[in-house]
Amino acid sequence: MKHRVAFALAILTIAPGVGAAPDPAPAPAPKVKLVAPKLLTTPDVPYPEGAKGDADVVLRLVIDETGAVAEVVVESGVEPFAARAAQGAKIFRFAPATRDGVPMKAQIRYKLSFTEPKAPVVPDAPVAPESPPKKPAPKPAAIKVEEATELEVVGDKPAPTVSTFSRAEVRELPGAFGDPFRAIESLPGVTPIVSGLPFFYVRGAPPGNVGYFLDGVRVPYLYHVGLGPSVIHPGMVDRVDLYPGGYPSRFGRFAGGIVSGEATAPRATAHGEGNLRLFDAGALVETGFAGGRGTVLLGGRYSYTAAILSLIAKDTILDYRDFQARVTYDVTDRDRLTAFGFGAYDLLAQRQQGAIATIFGSEFYRLDLRWDHSFSKTSTVRFATTFGFDQTKLGETRNTQDRIVGARVELRHAFSGKLALRAGLDQTFDSYSATRPKYIDPESPDALRAEQLFPPRTDSGSGAWADLVMTPTPAIEVTPGVRVDLFRQGSTSRAAVDPRLSARFKVSERVKIIHAYGLAHQAPSFVVPIPGLSPATLANGLQTAWQAAAGVEAALPAEFNATATVFHNAFFGMTDAIGTSAGRDRDPLQDQRTRGRAFGFELFVRRRLSKRIGGFISYTLSRSTRDLGEGTVLASFDRTHVGSAALAYDLGKRWRFGSKFTFYTGIPRTTTTTTAAGSVTTLTGERDPAFYRIDVRLEKRWQLTETAWLSFVAEMLNVTLHKETISGIEVGPVAIPSLGLEGGF
Repeated sequence: MKHRVAFALAILTIAPGVGAAPDPAPAPAPKVKLVAPKLLTTPDVPYPEGAKGDADVVLRLVIDETGAVAEVVVESGVEPFAARAAQGAKIFRFAPATRDGVPMKAQIRYKLSFTEPKAPVVPDAPVAPESPPKKPAPKPAAIKVEEATELEVVGDKPAPTVSTFSRAEVRELPGAFGDPFRAIESLPGVTPIVSGLPFFYVRGAPPGNVGYFLDGVRVPYLYHVGLGPSVIHPGMVDRVDLYPGGYPSRFGRFAGGIVSGEATAPRATAHGEGNLRLFDAGALVETGFAGGRGTVLLGGRYSYTAAILSLIAKDTILDYRDFQARVTYDVTDRDRLTAFGFGAYDLLAQRQQGAIATIFGSEFYRLDLRWDHSFSKTSTVRFATTFGFDQTKLGETRNTQDRIVGARVELRHAFSGKLALRAGLDQTFDSYSATRPKYIDPESPDALRAEQLFPPRTDSGSGAWADLVMTPTPAIEVTPGVRVDLFRQGSTSRAAVDPRLSARFKVSERVKIIHAYGLAHQAPSFVVPIPGLSPATLANGLQTAWQAAAGVEAALPAEFNATATVFHNAFFGMTDAIGTSAGRDRDPLQDQRTRGRAFGFELFVRRRLSKRIGGFISYTLSRSTRDLGEGTVLASFDRTHVGSAALAYDLGKRWRFGSKFTFYTGIPRTTTTTTAAGSVTTLTGERDPAFYRIDVRLEKRWQLTETAWLSFVAEMLNVTLHKETISGIEVGPVAIPSLGLEGGF
C-alpha cells in the first residue's frame, strides 16, 4: 500500500546546556551558530490497517545529544493515525542539534501526512484462479524536509515567579489585538484601574512604580492614547516578561513590578508583516546586507482615528503613531554593532472656536547604540549608550520635557555548568525642563504653581549590580544578587543597597518549589508613568519596597502547566496619590508619602494558546492597605478578586476562534465631607459593583506560499458592552471593535 509522509520542522528549542546562565543574556553573542537536527534514517511509517482517508499528525519530538528520540508527544491528529505516527517516530535517528558545534538537546515539531493508498489496478486479461494477483510491495516513505519557520532559543531558564507571553501566543489572545504588551493585564498579580486602560497595580504597587523596558532600554509607557495599541510594533517583540517582584538585579530604580519586552533576534533573510485595521495600519520589514553580516529592520504604525472621529465627533482629535528601526553589523565573528531606535507620538485635543486645544499630548524617542563582544562560548559583554527625549503637554499651561543620556555595561560569564556570573554598571542622566505658552500670563496662579512644580533640574542615577547563579545539583538553583544605586537631584543625594535572592528546588520531574525575595528603591514618582513628568523631589527620601513570594510550579498532564504563589509586599515612603485617596484630599502633583502593604495568592494554569486547543486561568486573591494618620485603611484601588480565563480553538480549515472572560470585584467606596480644615474623604464600608467583560476573536488564515500568509481577523474587547462603576460613577462601556487584515512573508 502506498502512503506519503511529509516532514515539517516548525519550531526548534535548544535545551539548557553546559555553561548556560539561567537568566536571559542581554543579547545573543555574535555569530552563535545554531544547527537544527537533521533526519538520518528514512522513516517508514505504514498507513494504518483499516483506516480511511487522508490525515495529518503533528508530533513534538525531543531529540537528545546523540540524535535519538527521547520523547514523543502527539500535538494534534486523530486515531488510528496518531498512534501509528507516535510509534513510528520512536525509531527515527537524527544528527543532533548543535550550538557552535556542540551537540544540544532539542525539541522539534514533526508533521506526518498520511495519504490513503489507492487500490491496485487489476489487468483486463483473465487471471487463473490458482494465480491470484499480488499486491505490489509498499514503497519507502517519501520525505520532504522544509526550512524552519520559527527558531526559539531557550537555553536560559526563566527567573522564578516570572510570567511570560510569547508573540505567537499573544496573536491568539482575544482582546489583546496581537500586541504582546496588552497581554500583561491578563497575568496574575495585575490589578486594573479601569478596564482597557493601560495603567494597573502590580501586587499593590501603583502604576508609577512599575518599570517598562524594551531590550534593556527604559520606556515611559506601553500603550497609545485612547485605548490604543502598544507603542512597539508586535512583529518586533519576541516575548514579554512580567516580574511582579523579587526580579533579577539588572532591573533597578523601580519599587513595583517590571515589564520587560525582549526584541526579536536579527534575521538576514528577507521577511516582513503588516496589518490594516479599522483604526490604524502598520508594517515591519527586515532583510540582510553585506552577505548576511548585517541586517536592517524598519517598522511603524499610523492611526487614522482622527479622520474617523471627525465623522462622529467633529470637535475631537485623536491621533497616534510610532516607529522602530534597527541596524546590526557583525564586524567580526565575535563583535556585533547595533543601532536601535524607536519612538511614539500621541495627541488628544478638541477644536474650540477655530483653534485646537490640547487635552493631552505626549511623545518619546530612544536611540540605543550597542557593541556586543563574545570572549568565548561562555563569556559575553555588552557596552551600550542610550539617548532619549520625552515630552508631555497637559492642557494649555505647560510642556514638560526630559532629555535622557544613559550608559550601561552588562557582563555574562559561566565558570562552569554549575556557576555563572551576571554583572553590570549603569548610569542615567535626566534633564527636566518646562516651557510655558507665550499667551499664558506668567503671574497667573496656574503659571506660578506650574513653575513651582516643574523647576528645571537634572536627576542622575548610578548603579552597580551582580547576580551569582548557582546550580550545585540539577535539582537546586539558587541566585543571590545585590544592586547598589546612588540617586542624585541637584545637591541632594540618596544611596540604596538592594539585596535579592531567588531559588528553584526540583521536588520531582514535574514539581518545583520557587522563592523570590528582594528589596527595591525608587526615586519619588508621578502617580502614572507620563513622559517627562516627574514633579516629586528627592528631599523627602526614596520609596522602598520589600518583596517576598513563594510558590509551586507543576507540569500537569496534557501539556498544562500551573503555578500557585503567595506573596507579601511592604511599601515605605510611597508616592501613591490614587491609592491614598481615602483621607484628606491629596494633590497628585504634591510629594505626599504613605506606607502600605499588599498580600495575597495567585494561580496561573495554562496550556499554550498557540496549540490546537489552548487557554489559561489566571486568578489573584489579594488585599492592599495604606497607613493614613492614626489608622490603616483599604487602598482606594483594592480589588479582592481579579480573574480571567481564555480559550483558543482551531476550528479546522485554518479557522481559529478564541474568547476571554475577565472579572474583578469593585473598589471601596468613599464619601467626601467639607469641614473648616478642608475636605476629608472617608471609606463607607461598601464597594462598587463587580465588573466582567467578554472578549472574542475570530481568524481565517490563508497560506499563500510556503512562507507568505494572509489572515482576516475580527476581534472585540468587551463584546457584552458592560459598563464599569468607579467610585459610584458609571464608566463606559469601554469597548473596542476591530476588523482587519494581517499578512506576512
